[in-house]
Amino acid sequence: MTSTRQVVVTGMGAVSAAGIGATALWHAARDGRSCVAETQFKRPYRGRIKISAQVQGFDPGAHLEASVLPFCDPVTQYLLTAADEAVAQAGLSRSEPMGPRTAAIIGTGVGGMHTLEDGLYLALVEQGRPTPLTVPRLIPSSCPSNVSIRFGARGPCFAVASACSSATQAIGIGLHLIRSGLIDRAIVGGTEDCITNSSMLAWEALRVLTPDVCRPFSKGRNGMTLGAGAGVFILEEAESARARGAKALVELAGYGTSSDAKDQVRPDAEGAAECMRLTLADAGVLADEVDYVNAHGTGTIVNDLTESEALGLVFGNRLSQLPISSTKPIHGHGLGAGGALELIVTIGAVRDGVAPPTINWREPDVKCPVDPVPNEARPMPIRVALTNSFAFGGINASLIVRRAEAA
Repeated sequence: MTSTRQVVVTGMGAVSAAGIGATALWHAARDGRSCVAETQFKRPYRGRIKISAQVQGFDPGAHLEASVLPFCDPVTQYLLTAADEAVAQAGLSRSEPMGPRTAAIIGTGVGGMHTLEDGLYLALVEQGRPTPLTVPRLIPSSCPSNVSIRFGARGPCFAVASACSSATQAIGIGLHLIRSGLIDRAIVGGTEDCITNSSMLAWEALRVLTPDVCRPFSKGRNGMTLGAGAGVFILEEAESARARGAKALVELAGYGTSSDAKDQVRPDAEGAAECMRLTLADAGVLADEVDYVNAHGTGTIVNDLTESEALGLVFGNRLSQLPISSTKPIHGHGLGAGGALELIVTIGAVRDGVAPPTINWREPDVKCPVDPVPNEARPMPIRVALTNSFAFGGINASLIVRRAEAA
């Protein structure tokens, strides 16, 4: 079935290591200001990796009602705060339920990691009894269900748990549900906070975390930095958004997803390339029309090498002239929220005409023959931008946004 329904983004919100708000995140990325700092742990930490892009100083009581907080792990607190911002920017009101034509689709890798760890510590170490709301706080589906309850969204409601591709898949599914005519509006995005004692030790065991500086696509890179936060978007069918006077921030033009079907931890270039090709086809965009790519770009040796190869398969001889940056050294790798945080950055790049920099970059790696926009932002016209998310298990997802003048 071919759909002519166009989808636009009318609102977005964020909570990240850069602070509260999508603007704070975009400005940190644009300015190349790292938000990585020494991690603050609830309990003594015996691990080696001491840094992360943690959400610090967040006061949930300043943003959410006392009646809501008992049901919310930090991961849901970030999510609802970001959702409030997105809904307000879209010009929608919480006093008017959004009804059965609005979906709530949220990506998260784990869900309530803080509640999970606290519950296990209480049960196994302190021999205590978990609180009655432990389960509603920790299950991944509490994220979209809290959104649906808050805004009266009675359409499809579900979580997407695809590791680091979770948010991008959630956003892409929202796009296709609107195109199909099943709904007219979707509240989509991702949220994650796995910066806890046990989770950090588990990531350390994988040997993918840098002990000092994340430097994607640069020779000498030695790993990634974990991040946390949430990003939320209001997607609307363009004509109905226009009819109510809403302003389109960008057009969400394309979504693609694929699976490597090969290995749990080693990515495959052909699988990632196929994902990008599907996204271009879905948007009706030629590879030559893409002006900027926000890369998955974790800063691990294997990821950056594989993504560079995949980009070469898609963009061919144009690869060395196409600006491709990773903003993970600024906001960290947000895992299940990563795609949402990076879509906010990508939308900022399109709207302001600025390719954000890959900071901490030192020298070229011949195995990563890309233009990484090293260390300083690059003002340039950006009409079409691609953003990538690639997850453990070989789950790939990409999105394309286009300037909103024609939307």
